[in-house]
Amino acid sequence: MIKRKFLIFIQFTFLFTSNCLAEQGVSSTTIKLGMSNALTGPASQLGKELHKGSKVYFDKINRNGGISGRKIDLISLDDGYEPLKTIANTHQLIAQEVFALFGYVGTPTSHAILSILKQKNTLFLMPFTGADFLRTPEHKNIFNLRASYQQEAKLQLDFLIKEKGFKKIALVIQADQFGLAAEKFFLHYMKEFNLTPTVTSRYRRNSDDISQVLSTIKPKDLDAVIFVGTYQPLAKLINLGFEQGFTPFYTTLSFISSADLYSRLKYKSRVMVSEVMPEPTRCSWKICYQFIADMKKAGITQPNRVQLEGYLNAYIFSEVAKKCQAMLTKTCFINQFEQLSLRDKTIPLQYSNQNHQGLQQLYRSFSIGASKEKS
Repeated sequence: MIKRKFLIFIQFTFLFTSNCLAEQGVSSTTIKLGMSNALTGPASQLGKELHKGSKVYFDKINRNGGISGRKIDLISLDDGYEPLKTIANTHQLIAQEVFALFGYVGTPTSHAILSILKQKNTLFLMPFTGADFLRTPEHKNIFNLRASYQQEAKLQLDFLIKEKGFKKIALVIQADQFGLAAEKFFLHYMKEFNLTPTVTSRYRRNSDDISQVLSTIKPKDLDAVIFVGTYQPLAKLINLGFEQGFTPFYTTLSFISSADLYSRLKYKSRVMVSEVMPEPTRCSWKICYQFIADMKKAGITQPNRVQLEGYLNAYIFSEVAKKCQAMLTKTCFINQFEQLSLRDKTIPLQYSNQNHQGLQQLYRSFSIGASKEKS
């Protein structure tokens, strides 16, 4: 009788301890992640392609038994690249007790939930933005993969001013937190060359009504236009400008998704995109070969940079979670993330407790009309 009571006590203690130690979003069979991004609207290709890349890798992990026996459950919600919807989605995902928020798209959408992230201390992993407020100062619960907009701004201006010798440069800025986050770095680096924008024009997010922008910048006899925004309004600006004899050199940030932009250009306009991911078919990282093979198995024969970024996000999450093995907690996950280094492995990536941005690499891609600029 005493022995039986003792066994019952041990079983009860084990169950009680297990429940107390259980981490939000982590069960014996599942790890829940929450994603909010644009699946509809003018920026929808960004959300869809990023999600596609992540899903291909997570599906592969799940087919092979998951992480320590746990399958990844990626809950994806559509915010249409609108901050108010992102806030609502984030509250919903936290209510569903996800382990982390993962692969969000956008600067204004990420900025809108900063107070929630601070209040709830929720993990916010590898958002599709280079905004400085997610990098400086370091946030214990926020980890980035891609290079920053500050780094991209410097690359663009070095190209336009040092290489091309341009001086008459316009800024066309999305009128929200994205525009503000990027604009300050363009102004900073232009000042280093003793330059200021010839003209600055702004347009409304999720709108491609840029006729007013064109009428503002067209009379200025510009060498170049730096555009901060999404692919649809930029494509319209370039095409409409070309039809009116306005043909400056354009540069834009990686957020644009060069594949989606270039496919919408009707003419041989000159465009350079600063990129944070290599072109998948010319990438020498070991992970790129794996990515191309996995995408092909998923029926995707022309993978792009956005898909690669989503795939890498999923790969990195999985690598960190594996290091915690069966005891996946937020504390363990953060500690392991801050020790993650894959420099000698599949991707030149390094994190530390003072650096929550894994990659520093930048690349340049060019439209057909600017192909002679390739180095």
